[in-house]
Amino acid sequence: MTTAIRTRVCEMAVTALLAMLGFSGPAVAQSYPDKPVKLVVSLAPGGGVDFFARTIAPKLSEILGQPVVVENKAGGATNIAADAVAHAAPDGYTLLLSSVTTFAINPSLFKNLTYDPVKDFAPVSLSGTFQFLLVSNSAFRPESAAAFISYAKANPKSVSYASAGAGSPHQLAMELLARRAGIEVTHVPYKGAGPAVQDLIAGHIPVMFLDVATALPHIKSGRIRALAAASPQRLQVLPNVPTLSESGVPGFEAASWLGIVAPARTPAPIVAKLNTAINQVLTDPDVRSRIAAAGADTTPGTPQAFRTYQASEIKKWGEIIKRSKITPD
Repeated sequence: MTTAIRTRVCEMAVTALLAMLGFSGPAVAQSYPDKPVKLVVSLAPGGGVDFFARTIAPKLSEILGQPVVVENKAGGATNIAADAVAHAAPDGYTLLLSSVTTFAINPSLFKNLTYDPVKDFAPVSLSGTFQFLLVSNSAFRPESAAAFISYAKANPKSVSYASAGAGSPHQLAMELLARRAGIEVTHVPYKGAGPAVQDLIAGHIPVMFLDVATALPHIKSGRIRALAAASPQRLQVLPNVPTLSESGVPGFEAASWLGIVAPARTPAPIVAKLNTAINQVLTDPDVRSRIAAAGADTTPGTPQAFRTYQASEIKKWGEIIKRSKITPD
């Protein structure tokens, strides 16, 4: 048997095997899905990411014609869930909904990840954005972002700020602000956003960055004060709160965004079908209204747009982690 014939036989065998497994181009998209789809969430129940997942899952189930089951797999700074999905079968039945932590922060924060956030996933959709706010406890003397920056410049390292943990988006947002504004502040990491917020409310810590969904109830109750939004424009839910760009830090932007991915090598027709379905969910008026009420935005788009944005975020936060010498400990 010649080399050419052997090569052709191998190609035919691989094609037949893929067909048996259902990976035969457009045909696979027509039959997919024919069983429940699992949406793995990288954080615990009750938070913003979990809320997002449980808001979109019923509508996604309706569109796909199969149950979409939300499964929380928290721990390891989102790495446990990411590792599980990265090594799941690439058949479209196991998806990951996670945040900027998984897709853009952890690659620079951890030296020995058990997954590659780019190579081990097929991007499906950049799905949502939870804008950040610079907030303070109600007794903190500076009552605006501009006043806070002036105070911090006059009193280097005297202002402490809270975060949900070392390497969290909360810490990185403040480190980015410190570099852009030319201030020095002292980091106090907590084990999660919940304890940090409680100490902020109690006055034990003066400032921190929080996502709008978490901060909004406490702002409305008067327990914490919104100093500035970290978004490009003022937020619809807080129209009287200026942006950091308006407060003397031009172009400042920091947010916790969410994306949905499948394991790498998931057939392109399945990824395309999922993208279409998820975009349909994200543009549904009821879904958008519920998510907006929580202070977040839906961000439908293409898999390639997600990949491009991810690359820019890996670079942005990687530089902050390196320059600020941030470690996960």
